[in-house]
Amino acid sequence: MDLGLFVIAAFILVVVLAITSVRIVPQGFNHIVERLGRYQETLSPGFNVIFPVISSVRAKVDMRETVVDVPEQSVITKDNAAVVADGVLYFQVLDPVKATYEVSDLQRAIQTLAMTTTRTVMGSMDLDELLSQREAINASLLRAVDEATASWGVRVTRIELRDITPPADIVQAMGRQLKAERDRRAQILEADAEKESQIRIAQGKLEAAKLEAEARERLAEAEAKATRLVSEAVAQGSTQALGYFLGQKYMEALKAFAVSPNQKTMVLPVELAGVAGALAGLSELMREAAPPRDPVPPRGGSPVRPAASGPWSAPSAPKSDGI
Repeated sequence: MDLGLFVIAAFILVVVLAITSVRIVPQGFNHIVERLGRYQETLSPGFNVIFPVISSVRAKVDMRETVVDVPEQSVITKDNAAVVADGVLYFQVLDPVKATYEVSDLQRAIQTLAMTTTRTVMGSMDLDELLSQREAINASLLRAVDEATASWGVRVTRIELRDITPPADIVQAMGRQLKAERDRRAQILEADAEKESQIRIAQGKLEAAKLEAEARERLAEAEAKATRLVSEAVAQGSTQALGYFLGQKYMEALKAFAVSPNQKTMVLPVELAGVAGALAGLSELMREAAPPRDPVPPRGGSPVRPAASGPWSAPSAPKSDGI
């Protein structure tokens, strides 16, 4: 009877020892094993066996990337402005032995280090720099915290400031400053647009003046050429061209006077002698340009010489045979 109880007790003891010696480590974790209070080994993920009773698991270290919140804290900037800032930090354990034995409460230590480093970095900057250079601040925080945690077997992968809240009066002042800056830019843009418009208008007027001057120059050349031709014709003894030239100018002046917006009433006839002279000159020119034609003799008689008549002379009355 006693032998049976002994066997049962021995069997139970073996089972208990077997169970306590087997360690299943999940993926993403490492277990620190101590033997009689001294570091023995590090168990990697999977099935592991340790010496029972005298060996035990000291710590279960998470090897994955872990996030730590950096609580809100008040920071005094270089120009004595009080701001409230908070952030978030990511780290990963590279050496589980150092993370276990080199620091107590790893996450709390990293959180406290991030808070003090944030106050140091932000306190060395002005408020304007603090609000406009957030990326530079994050880089400085990451570099400082990563160097401090290197002896703990930890690598800080990223640190970000989530919010920076300046005082309410400073926010209002910044709003007024922003509005004034936008108004200034709008005025500058309007002034530039007005300047460009004036330049374009001036350039258009200059081009129009150049074209008008060129047109007047060509018209003057044409007038000079016409005057020269008339002078040559007069020098050769032909006065009809001079009469036609003066009559044309008279007609142009009369036409301009008739279509003038200031002209209300024009009474005719008006100095028709000038018009008659112009038409006479034109008639003489056409007569000189046309070849001469022999008059047709009447039946049974000698040829009759037509009487010379001007463009405004009345036709002669026919002669009667009985009178």
